[in-house]
Amino acid sequence: MSPLGRKVKQTKTSLQSSKSRVQPYISAEKNLPEITWKATLLSIFLAVIMAGSNAYLGLKIGLTVSATIPAAVISMTILRFFRNSNILENNIVQTATSAGEVIAAAVVFTLPALLMMGYWKEFPFGITTAIIIVGGLLGVLFSIPLRRAYIVENEELKFPEGIATGEVLKVGDSEAREGTKDLLMGGMFAGLVKFAQSGLMIMSEGAHYWFQTTRTVFGFGSGFSLVLVGAGYIVGVQVGVSMLIGAIVAWVIAVPLHGLLFGLPEGGSAYEIAVTIWNKNIRMVGVGTMVVGGVWTLVYLIKPISEAIRSSLATLRKTKLGTQGALLRTEYDIPINYVLIGVAVLTIPLAFIFHHILSQSDMQLPMTVHFATVFIITIFAIIVGFLCAAIAGYMTGLVGSSNNPLSGVTIMAILFISMILLVMLGTHIDFGAKGANSLAAAAIAIIIGAVMATAAAISGDNLQDLKSGQIVGATPWKQQVMLMLGVVAGSFVMAPILEVLYQAYGIGDSLPREGMDPTQALGAPKAAIMAAIAEGVFTHSLDWTMFSIGAALAIIFIFIDNYLKVNESSWRLPVLAVALGIYMPLDITIPLLVGGIIASLCQTKMKKEQPNFKKEDYIHKQEHANRRGLLFCSGLIAGESIIGILLAIPFAAYQSTDVFKIAPADFEHMGVLLGILAFMGVCYYLYKIASQLQENLKN
Repeated sequence: MSPLGRKVKQTKTSLQSSKSRVQPYISAEKNLPEITWKATLLSIFLAVIMAGSNAYLGLKIGLTVSATIPAAVISMTILRFFRNSNILENNIVQTATSAGEVIAAAVVFTLPALLMMGYWKEFPFGITTAIIIVGGLLGVLFSIPLRRAYIVENEELKFPEGIATGEVLKVGDSEAREGTKDLLMGGMFAGLVKFAQSGLMIMSEGAHYWFQTTRTVFGFGSGFSLVLVGAGYIVGVQVGVSMLIGAIVAWVIAVPLHGLLFGLPEGGSAYEIAVTIWNKNIRMVGVGTMVVGGVWTLVYLIKPISEAIRSSLATLRKTKLGTQGALLRTEYDIPINYVLIGVAVLTIPLAFIFHHILSQSDMQLPMTVHFATVFIITIFAIIVGFLCAAIAGYMTGLVGSSNNPLSGVTIMAILFISMILLVMLGTHIDFGAKGANSLAAAAIAIIIGAVMATAAAISGDNLQDLKSGQIVGATPWKQQVMLMLGVVAGSFVMAPILEVLYQAYGIGDSLPREGMDPTQALGAPKAAIMAAIAEGVFTHSLDWTMFSIGAALAIIFIFIDNYLKVNESSWRLPVLAVALGIYMPLDITIPLLVGGIIASLCQTKMKKEQPNFKKEDYIHKQEHANRRGLLFCSGLIAGESIIGILLAIPFAAYQSTDVFKIAPADFEHMGVLLGILAFMGVCYYLYKIASQLQENLKN
């Protein structure tokens, strides 16, 4: 029997969920080496490389590239030179390596705000490293009970990059060659297009048409990212449509309406004006929608999360009684008692971090108020950190790690902690104007937000890795341990990397030396938003009107979604997906929708051809076509991700993104045309192979 068709022997145990229909590539009864010396050393090395590359990208453009699939591909390439390497070792390497990229994203979206506010003059190694390690380890621990709730028990969450990584690993295994052609074709197309877009710059990464009237601006646009097409194909059309609704609310309705009512910012093209309005005002609507939607999602997930925790406790009891022999290897997490002990232990350094920051501030607090504040914000960080991890994990399962709005979750956390500090300390300190007290309080909120952002990012990434582990047949607890190793390895290099980048470029308005070119400074756009929100709360300048509008929209969409659910409609309207559409740029939303539409069109075309085949033959050919589409999209995700990582290295080394640029200055319109043609061509190819029933092609 082909390894791709292996079935796992059914085990009679209540701990094996009937909802988990994924049959692992390596059966639960088979034990292969996973944590080996070569996998461990390779994991540490790659985690450091990924952390450095993505730190630059995150500071430059506010986005990072998912390292999960590139890590898997690099691991497969290197481990082929060693004897007796196996697919589970490769999975372990990509699990630990991806931690480097994730902590880079969490850190560059938060801690640079302290420089931009003038609170820090450099990235201090000790406190920066401590924040990352504590937050990262908490994220791993928080994700452990979520695995069963999100991956085993929940069929709605697809974890697109987890699926793609699993397929990449299976195809790369020596026993599975059937899908190599489609995987490589997807990777080649996406890699070439990405290099032409971001390297040679002869293809545009998006197209936007906006025009200005006397009082406002109108328009729309799209990005040409193939990695988003692949993710959209995997997550499906409903998520894409929900995000489109959010995009229409933001860009078609809110941006023109805001310009009409409040006037247009001066300077720039119509598109630049629209982006300015969206970034400064409308995005806060998305934050409000995300906060209310996140709270509602948590209410909805209370039952599966509590059941997952009870299941973990039941496993612990069975272990102590010696009756847990029926538990499958592929279902064995780190025991829940270890998780609880780990969280309790981490509260100690967490409290010391907050005590240190509060002590170093200019706020003169009574001793009792000081320690009461440290205690409360420590407990808050643990509780809300878990809630943020749960929300981030859910959204990662919904749209993937690359499109997970980590900054939105972080904004939510910073808003909450800022308001708590305002209430707690407002009777002792005057926060009425922008000054030393407001700056110190905002800095404390940013640092707490950094801890929670790291926890949320690592939690979502771990769940994505555990999804790929479920597909290939990995042991969950071993993946969880290796992710902790990746967190620690990446943490020790982040502060030096950030300091080098700061000294080389400057960040935002903060330049380390006189005479530096401010146009070369790394913008750190997400960190700038964090700084503005944290300071806005304490100086009473935050736009609560836009936040409230977003909250009201969330309630409306929740009612619509529940109406569809009650009426047993096949369509749903997840409020967090709508919030993503409001909060994320059009360059992300539209190609994700295109991928979902292609998946839907493929299924429609195959259903129309069903009468031409016998039932068994049709099912076989349909599964084959679906698999070809999935492998090709996995290649799209892998190809663009790998090129994105590779380009980051020379960009950082030469301190410029124009290293490979060959496009002349007047090439803009031709670049847009080439971008559209390449995008449409790849989309058509995907549709063709993923809807083809006539032939059962062997790749």
